[in-house]
Amino acid sequence: MFASIKSAGLMGIRGFMTETEADAQNGIPGLFLSGALSSETKEAQYRVLNGIKNSGIDIRPKKITVNIAPASIRKQGTGFDLSIAVAILCSLGELKQEAFSDTAFLGEIGLDGRLKHISGILPRVMFLRDRGIRSVVLPRDCVEEASVIEDIDIYGFSDLKTALELLRARYVSEQLGRGHGKGLGRRILADGREFKPELKLRTAKGVCGETDLSFIKGQAFMKRAAEIAVSGRHNILFSGPAGTGKTMTAKCMPGLMPELSRKEDIEISMVYSVAGLLPEKSPLIGRRPFRAPHHGISMAAFLGGGQRAEPGEVSLSSGGILFLDEMALFKREVLEGLREPMEEGRIRIQRMRGSYEYPADFELVAAINGCPCGFYPDRSRCRCTEGQIRVYMGRLSKPILDRIDIFAEARPIRAEELLYGQQEKSLGRKEESSAEVRERVKRVYEIQRERFKDIEGIEHNSRMGIREIERFCRLDEDCRLLLKEIFKKRQLSGRSYHRILRVARTIADMDESEDIREEHVLEASELRSLEERLGAYGAGRA
Repeated sequence: MFASIKSAGLMGIRGFMTETEADAQNGIPGLFLSGALSSETKEAQYRVLNGIKNSGIDIRPKKITVNIAPASIRKQGTGFDLSIAVAILCSLGELKQEAFSDTAFLGEIGLDGRLKHISGILPRVMFLRDRGIRSVVLPRDCVEEASVIEDIDIYGFSDLKTALELLRARYVSEQLGRGHGKGLGRRILADGREFKPELKLRTAKGVCGETDLSFIKGQAFMKRAAEIAVSGRHNILFSGPAGTGKTMTAKCMPGLMPELSRKEDIEISMVYSVAGLLPEKSPLIGRRPFRAPHHGISMAAFLGGGQRAEPGEVSLSSGGILFLDEMALFKREVLEGLREPMEEGRIRIQRMRGSYEYPADFELVAAINGCPCGFYPDRSRCRCTEGQIRVYMGRLSKPILDRIDIFAEARPIRAEELLYGQQEKSLGRKEESSAEVRERVKRVYEIQRERFKDIEGIEHNSRMGIREIERFCRLDEDCRLLLKEIFKKRQLSGRSYHRILRVARTIADMDESEDIREEHVLEASELRSLEERLGAYGAGRA
């Protein structure tokens, strides 16, 4: 007897529909799997039959052939176990396939019949909902994550035995795929009981942890540059001697960003779901990511890849901050791999069996010292030769520097500033906090949201293309003459020229100015002046 059950697989964070086909015939008893399966998927032949038997179901000895279509796409992971089990039981007459016409099955089965959590539930359920599936059956541990997706019924079970008992029950089998789903109400069941998820989301206040902008004494220029960068989602590079607050400022930047919208939260959480990194008992991230990989990281871990083409750090930081501390120590090929993600906001991983695409809409925040020892420009302590500095800075190529909008230099901090900060605190006065800055950044975000409301794919000034720059960054005659002089004097590239205009547009938005004025252009160009002293040419020369 033939049976077919729906399920879903993943290529990156994009889902694809699968049909688990089972055919039970007389012959030598056994279970045979086909359909371009990975090793862990093919091992379902051992998990599923033992799980069925240990759930108290004696199945007749049959030759059972299972195919997961389409065979042209490779299936990975253990998420097809439940659909294989249900397809087998339908082919043997234990379940009625007609009850599951609009239902999909996801989940791994243990040898004892328990249903186990699988990664990637969020993007799979969203895909199934968009393809018209009315309900999905999955492990009990996945119910809270799946319940984030609206307009689809969720049925969660802790083990196969409970699932089969309730799937056979008339009140459930008649409901599966009928009477609920999109536009008809919604039902979430966990082991047959109504389930009301409590989404435990973290606020932006929790992103900074114990690091707040008010903890950084002095460094007004660096903090101003950080606010501009966050306001327009511009890439920024901090430079200066060690211990001057570069890392602390970077750690504060997620807390300067407005809270995630529901759409952003789901998109970010989908990547973490695929990577299996969602917080325990939390179906959504609920906060801006802050990723700070070590400089010894590999290409696959940084950009994404590996045997299963999993997301890398550039994707895990999408919607938040990718912080590269000691950027000059990262491998040259790793840094060069940032070119496409910084321009496109996504990354494609090519494999023989397909192309995997992940979001990579991060804000790059990098930090470097002035020399390998970290004391430059204090020559009384710095003993690095110019050759050593050239080697140190030489990893930062011109194409990478061109893709950074803002360069902020931290000056050595003085003892008076730290002592003065303690005195100010004792008098009830303190440095500006992250919450105060975040309120200003929210207003700038609203201005940009209104500006780009009719333009698809652009939400911030940093993502403007040539057409949008010509439309929204118009200059008067004085500004054009000023920018022309700056262009000639510094021998800017076309990319640097456009980035100055983007930053000037953000500074004007912070002043709530419709027009870009001369002071906006001057500040934007000043924030790129450090670029001339970085890179393989002119390294470290003040």
